[in-house]
Amino acid sequence: MTNPFKPSAGSSPPELIGRESSLERIREGVTDGPGGPGRISLFTGARGIGKTVMLNEVEEAYLAAGWLRISLTATPSMLAQLQAEVRRLLASQAPGAKRRITGVSAGGVGVDWENAESVDPVDLRGTVEQLLDVLAPDRGLLVTIDEVHGGERNQLREVAALSQHMVRDDRQFALAMAGLPASVSNLLSDHVLTFLRRADRHDLRALAVDDVEDALRHTVESSGRRLDRDAARTAAEATAGYPFLVQLVGYHSWRAGDRSRITTLDVEQGIPVARQRLRELVHETALNDLSDVDREFLVAMAVDDGPSRVSDLATRLGQSRQYINFYRGRLVAAGVIEAPARGKVDFAIPYLRDTLRQAGAELS
Repeated sequence: MTNPFKPSAGSSPPELIGRESSLERIREGVTDGPGGPGRISLFTGARGIGKTVMLNEVEEAYLAAGWLRISLTATPSMLAQLQAEVRRLLASQAPGAKRRITGVSAGGVGVDWENAESVDPVDLRGTVEQLLDVLAPDRGLLVTIDEVHGGERNQLREVAALSQHMVRDDRQFALAMAGLPASVSNLLSDHVLTFLRRADRHDLRALAVDDVEDALRHTVESSGRRLDRDAARTAAEATAGYPFLVQLVGYHSWRAGDRSRITTLDVEQGIPVARQRLRELVHETALNDLSDVDREFLVAMAVDDGPSRVSDLATRLGQSRQYINFYRGRLVAAGVIEAPARGKVDFAIPYLRDTLRQAGAELS
């Protein structure tokens, strides 16, 4: 039997849970028409919380309504890729237009066509308008952008300007973007990008453990096995409601089980493997993106078994409250920590505290 769990970055899970409100707003964006609040969306949250999965859901909703879509990642070549994709779609949609070959893949199997009369290679806005003009009134263009980050601000300004013009002109156009909280906050602070502050914001949080337990059992049983009740609870609690860890724990528990059922012992064998993969795929990436001082702040937090008091961190680090607040803000914006109560901070990524403690022990 094929393992139903998908612990790969950006892969949609077999069952999406805990995102009903966001899904409803996405569907409303499709049906509301031009100017609807859901037509411009921003998804934020910690690594592994399911931002790319939500972009997948946006795409599925618009594709089901007959729209065209272009999927991008925020890179230095993003605008060029957007222009190329719009031109390709225009060539494929314009009936009877003259076309010329712009590229042939190896062996001549794939051919890229260009509309020779309609495409303006310079004016992105004009090319998008031409594409929308040839579509039926109820069809439009969706653009999704993943991994938004400040280094591509000039590119994002162009996309934001394009989106604003489309909204002002009541065109069938939608934009959905996803990124870490710090990236999105920096983006919204740009004086040129104030238009995006009115976007429909989705701040993704951890899932309820009860919902995770139900989803794990349903996924396993729908795939031909049985998941013991105690095993389901043990697995759900080990995920801490973190979507990527749900897939990791499910995947490695499935691998440990026999052909007919997954027991608590199987789950207990799968959890350490899942946590190690979480450390390699999420923790190490998150820590590598931080400064030395950021990491020092996190090490000071790791001393505590639960949320840390800001006053205690100031004492441990020998720094002022202003200093602590500055780095607390940086790490909250980066999606690494969160502020569960006034004067307290905690880790936003499960088991990051243990990873930091282990790293400290290995260095000592």
